[in-house]
Amino acid sequence: MSDVMRPIKFKSLLRWMIDEYASQKSIFTIPEGKFYYKKDKAYFEIFGEKCETAIGPAAGPATQQAMNLAVSYLTGGRFFELKTVQILDALEVEKPCIDIPDEGYNTEWSTEFSVPEAFDEYVKGWFLVHILDKMLGISQLGERGFVFNMSVGYDLEGIKSPKIDNFIEGLKDASETEIFQECVRDLKAAIEAGRIPNISEPAFADSISPKISNSITLSTMHGTPPDEQEGICRYLIGEKKVHTFVKLNPTLLGYEYVQDIFDQQEFDHIQLKEESFSHDMQYDDAVTMIRSLQAYAKEVGVDFGIKLTNTLAVVNDRGALPTDEMYMSGRALYPLTVNLTNKLAQEFEGEIAISYSGGATYFNIEELFTAGIKPITLATDLLKPGGYSRLNQLSTVLERPMAENPAGGIDLKKLQSVAANSITDERYNKEAKPSAPMKTDEKLGLLDCFVAPCIVACPVHQDVPEYIQLIAENRFAEAYELIISSNAMPFVTGYICESACELKCVRNDYEETVRIRDLKRIASERGFDEVMSNLAPKVPHRDAKVAVIGAGPAGLSSAYFLGREGFDVTVFDKTDKIGGMVTHGIADYRVPDEAIENDIELVKKMGTKFELNCDPQIDVQKLKDDGFKYVHLAIGAWKSRDLPIEGETDKVLGAIKFLTQFTDDPTPIRLGRNVAIIGAGNSAMDAARAALRITGVENVYIIYRRSRKEMPATREEYLETTHDGATFHELVNPVSLHDGVLKCQQMKLGAKDASGRRRPIPVDGDFVNFEIDTVITAIGELVEYELLEKNELVPDEKGDIPVNEYHETDVENVYLGGDAYRGPSSIIEAIADGRAVAEGIIEKENVTHAPIKIADEYAFDSEKRFGEIAERKAELKPQVSLEEFDMDFSTAANRCLSCNIVCNKCVEVCPNIANLPIKVEGFRDPNQILHIEGLCNECGNCAVFCPYDSDPAKDKFTLYWTVDEFEKGHHEGYVYTSDNTLKMRHREDIYDLVLENGVVSFADASFQGSEEMHGLLKMISTVENEYPYILHLDPVV
Repeated sequence: MSDVMRPIKFKSLLRWMIDEYASQKSIFTIPEGKFYYKKDKAYFEIFGEKCETAIGPAAGPATQQAMNLAVSYLTGGRFFELKTVQILDALEVEKPCIDIPDEGYNTEWSTEFSVPEAFDEYVKGWFLVHILDKMLGISQLGERGFVFNMSVGYDLEGIKSPKIDNFIEGLKDASETEIFQECVRDLKAAIEAGRIPNISEPAFADSISPKISNSITLSTMHGTPPDEQEGICRYLIGEKKVHTFVKLNPTLLGYEYVQDIFDQQEFDHIQLKEESFSHDMQYDDAVTMIRSLQAYAKEVGVDFGIKLTNTLAVVNDRGALPTDEMYMSGRALYPLTVNLTNKLAQEFEGEIAISYSGGATYFNIEELFTAGIKPITLATDLLKPGGYSRLNQLSTVLERPMAENPAGGIDLKKLQSVAANSITDERYNKEAKPSAPMKTDEKLGLLDCFVAPCIVACPVHQDVPEYIQLIAENRFAEAYELIISSNAMPFVTGYICESACELKCVRNDYEETVRIRDLKRIASERGFDEVMSNLAPKVPHRDAKVAVIGAGPAGLSSAYFLGREGFDVTVFDKTDKIGGMVTHGIADYRVPDEAIENDIELVKKMGTKFELNCDPQIDVQKLKDDGFKYVHLAIGAWKSRDLPIEGETDKVLGAIKFLTQFTDDPTPIRLGRNVAIIGAGNSAMDAARAALRITGVENVYIIYRRSRKEMPATREEYLETTHDGATFHELVNPVSLHDGVLKCQQMKLGAKDASGRRRPIPVDGDFVNFEIDTVITAIGELVEYELLEKNELVPDEKGDIPVNEYHETDVENVYLGGDAYRGPSSIIEAIADGRAVAEGIIEKENVTHAPIKIADEYAFDSEKRFGEIAERKAELKPQVSLEEFDMDFSTAANRCLSCNIVCNKCVEVCPNIANLPIKVEGFRDPNQILHIEGLCNECGNCAVFCPYDSDPAKDKFTLYWTVDEFEKGHHEGYVYTSDNTLKMRHREDIYDLVLENGVVSFADASFQGSEEMHGLLKMISTVENEYPYILHLDPVV
């Protein structure tokens, strides 16, 4: 596979643009619904030119090709900072070069084209933008309302070279250049042929000004001395007579300031190099340079300003990119850039021109603009799902303030407030987004690859997007019905599920997850009565009887799914209540008793019988002798792990014992004034919140030997617990309890252990004391292995009980699931285990599943739904708050992107438009993905966002433009060898194909081929007939 992009000739780009719009109502993959039409004539002036929106793409991947510039304009960009050119234009760029797990990282600086090629791309882009404006009627101005801004680097010698000088002079006036004249000729020919809608006069081509850019944003290397930067600027201002902005680095804030911001915002995983700050320009030097250049520019008669900011050089310790150093951008950069912007604006009392780029997004762009900051350019935001189309929403957001005050200067008071808010706003805290990998473990297929990561992540694989769509349509009974097709406890999991689905929700790539768990609760509460009233009680009719030991989530789940298939199931429990730890260990303020009762009622509807207060000493053989063919041991993990502590151990209480007492009756419990909770899992948070509700308790301290980032509890559980009043103390480990004083060893973090978390190491001689009356330990629960061993279930050398995929043990017909198998685990994992046990028994008995309505059988208005999905794409929408959720759940439901129906992430995030959606009939997905080799530079961005553990640039079916590329390539795809012959690589083999009457088939008519291969032939035929504009594109040699 080549990582070299191939420039496309202007006439081919023009044909692609016109024909795609005519046939698909999209342009370069951007759907018509995302085109941004200016509604008024508002504009601001910059460099003596009119600019009708304040935003556009920053110098980077989004301004490298002509197509980039066209789609940026289509979606609302009007200020185009062209990708930087430099004299060294043949450098090898190591790939991948982009990594955006949340904040962005990159390892490239300038365009990957040669300087002459880059020049041609910018001229072609200039023409495409003019054509789009006229063809679609995008602007209301009646004249050009966009600005092209050159970006050059990196030293004076290189900028003075003939190569860069020709570039600058050529964009100042391109009239005599070959590419400009070629574009005029090809455009006139297309107009004369009647090819372009709404453009009929060939003179339109002559009306396009050859004066493409009169301004430059200067980029210099990190560490370039101030006098050298000033010298370059003086050359550009005085000799080249161009309006000049100089790009400055966030290092001007100083090492300690930046490190402090990262610590506050919990981006402390980003490793800085202090020498990057000490070797770079210092703040006072920058101020001196700016004052000098302001005066010089005024004298010459051109504009001068600053571009804030460059990326931040950091240590490359992620292992995703190949170099030692990488450059950070995006969300983590925003507080730095906006605070440096404020500092310099205050320094110059607002009398300074500032072009902004540094973490700008939907959530801050309006306040930046109303503080007087413009233009605002974006790079990282456009590389995330939604891609270029994100500009549409941003331009829409700025319409009102742009119309009210387009020429507004810097508002120092407002800017100061914006800067201060960036440090305290939770949105810019690292922990506001999940740190868990967004990818699934599955591999990408060549066809029908759309997947909803939430479904894959869910242990019971709930059809999340489908039941959310049913909720959005107020079809609550159907939503509840769909949920219980795979989940036996929808009410309980609607309150306290750990929600692995939400960690994988694609909305996290936009802003915040869809509140999937809360929507499940809504469906349950509003659909339960109708479903239950129509659900006839099941009557057991199978011969095989099943004994389930334990009435917790795992046991209830297996009972539910077995009962649904007609099995005779009896659940035995040692306690007096059904529900296991949910009933006995989780307080009703977290899960209402009514919710638990509703789930139990559902299980009982399946014909399940319950026997409570049973002998805890289980005898599997006796159960079999009593007629039970199958036994499911779902006994949980009810023993708290002992805390190794010296002193008054009588004041140490296990979390399970405490929570059981609390849920039974908290009234008689006495803990004293000060309580320590040891541990930081969800059980610890439960214990802390419960302790705060005990009479007499004033202080609850959560004591944890690792840092908060390593804690097992979810962020949500942690925030709820600290909101209730508990205080969290990290890196302390209890040693002894004497006379009401808990002595704790101070810890530090070392290397990662088997859990993937950093191992806590004692700090010699460093201790901290807490006044404590009662210690509650929540450091893990233990399975009663003695009971299992008594029934011939013996742990292996790892301490695990061996089971098969259905959780059947080595003892025939005896199954193990839930905490008894996993150790302490989540409720939904236990439910999944119970379902697996049921499936194992059902398979053993050769039972045909009773008809259950599955997701595909629910009817939706497909056209309406596809329209809604398209509208939601690239639109950032904040979560509905929990306080307003029950009144506004429909808004929450309408944030779902239905990724199982339409994914297209690789299409949206590719800056080069190298992944195309192809509508092929007869497939599950509405479109297939075709990768175009000649447009790909292996930047790696599609691999970052693909929900699979794969790289679409390497793993999707590929169109090669030349036989040479095909022969040198190694991944699956095809190439035309003549007008009607092709070659296709599938797996490791190459096949000859023929094209006859628009149908592509195997040249060897006797060859059968696989179903997948025939699907690929259908895709090739579709491209030939419906997408011919991407074939034979006549790339520039």
